[in-house]
Amino acid sequence: MSESPKNDRDDVTGVETTGHEWDGIRELNNPLPKWWLYTFYACIIWSFAYWVVMPTWPYLSTEGWTYTKGVIGYDQREVVTRELGSIAEGRADEMQQIATLAPEDVAGNAALMEVALAAGKAAFGDNCAPCHGSGAQGSWGFPNLNDDVWLWGGTLEDIRYTATHGIRWEADDNTRQNVMMAYGRDGILARGEIADVAEFVLALSRQPNDAEAAARGADIFGEQCVTCHGADGQGNRELGAPNLTDAVWLYGGDRASIIETVSNGRSGVMPAWGGRLDAGTINALTLYVHSLGGGE
Repeated sequence: MSESPKNDRDDVTGVETTGHEWDGIRELNNPLPKWWLYTFYACIIWSFAYWVVMPTWPYLSTEGWTYTKGVIGYDQREVVTRELGSIAEGRADEMQQIATLAPEDVAGNAALMEVALAAGKAAFGDNCAPCHGSGAQGSWGFPNLNDDVWLWGGTLEDIRYTATHGIRWEADDNTRQNVMMAYGRDGILARGEIADVAEFVLALSRQPNDAEAAARGADIFGEQCVTCHGADGQGNRELGAPNLTDAVWLYGGDRASIIETVSNGRSGVMPAWGGRLDAGTINALTLYVHSLGGGE
């Protein structure tokens, strides 16, 4: 960088330079437009006014972190609470009908069904999406609610019962109960026997398997597993036992995953929402889940 006379003017633009030059390029002393500067100063003044009028500054009080309330006392949380209360009040009559009618009757009323699906979608996002996903697509250990594969049944009544009482939820006496036993951890089957059972399960689901080991596993399956999964391996909804012949696996259907399941068991839990959500919300949630595509 070199220095040139500060009052030197650029030959092309006629603007004075600052006296700085880089590789033959001279810096022009070209100030910002006045309108831009005035706007900038106005924003600074406006920001100071905003700091005074609106809740802005966080500070540490004797009760912990809080913030200045501003001279107008505006509180966005209160605004949202009022708006939600207004919406709930406007839907009170419809939600009361949804709570008292059977889900089948609500489904037959177009106006009520519209309200129920909207309320159910909101309830699902608030309570169910953390496990089942925002689109109810599920994940490892959490069922996909969009398909037609149901452990405990996919009718409106089945879904409502599951949502109300949960699965393996100790706080509800009517919860759905059944567990996959830990055949390896509890010493019921030896490691080789578990491997043979896994080969038979692979055969049931038409996956590559060791036919000889699968034949041995069939005998063990008949002794230990048919009570829940049935002799044909197609499961039992009354017990929440999955169908082992399809391609849908909650905890994985490869050899290693099956061996892990047989060895250490599975006992996923779903909360009993009947103790947390009102009857109208439960019915709305039931109708929403049923409408996702897999309802029976």
